[in-house]
Amino acid sequence: MGAPAGIDWAWAQNTGGNLTGAQRRQLTGVMLAMMPGLVIDALRARTGYRGSARLELADARLPDTKLVREAEREARAVLSPTLLEHSYRTYWFARVLAGVDGADYDDELAYVSCLLHDVALEHPTPGCCFAVTGARRAIALAVAVGETPQRAQELGAAVAGHMTFGVSTDLSDPAGFVAAGTSLDMLGIRLSQIDPVWVRELLGLHPRMGFKQAAIAAIRAEAAAVPGGRTAWLASWGIELLIAGSAFSE
Repeated sequence: MGAPAGIDWAWAQNTGGNLTGAQRRQLTGVMLAMMPGLVIDALRARTGYRGSARLELADARLPDTKLVREAEREARAVLSPTLLEHSYRTYWFARVLAGVDGADYDDELAYVSCLLHDVALEHPTPGCCFAVTGARRAIALAVAVGETPQRAQELGAAVAGHMTFGVSTDLSDPAGFVAAGTSLDMLGIRLSQIDPVWVRELLGLHPRMGFKQAAIAAIRAEAAAVPGGRTAWLASWGIELLIAGSAFSE
């Protein structure tokens, strides 16, 4: 499926992430096409069905580069504890789902994108999508530590693109990697595929800390600040109710 054509990094830079009416209709078409699968997945999760996907957290290795260390410092400095833990869970959930899908991904880029995807969410910029503002900050950080312009742009595209509905179907795309992890942690999408014992282990390491309430408050503020953005479009489809009703307990 993937994201609709034209709703990409170039579009985000030119528009600040504000959708035209035609683009809203494009996203609605993607949503309607994906809806049967999402409903089935949600029913499985709500009825307690769980899969076996997992990874051994004790043995898992994180990338360790200058870019990673600076992204970790930035995330800890900027994000609230609740959003910081969400960022870590986003990475680990996406990593398990990438294993399920057999997706080949760039681990450094995936991890840094997960750490930085919400750096602007708690402080909305009127008229500019938080994911675009965050992408620009991520690019500046990457350039400051000596990354190539191309690498910095790849990071920006991942952060900006994670909010586009449909991108989560391809976890080899860094934006899709972030989107898949975020969709699981926020909405419970694909939770039915994950080993529940492993989920409890992850939540012990990275607790939710009232994440549902924090996410709903942030979405309301972002939608008010950027009424033409993707967050406002998702809000119009009732994302707050989906967050509140996800299979995670708080």
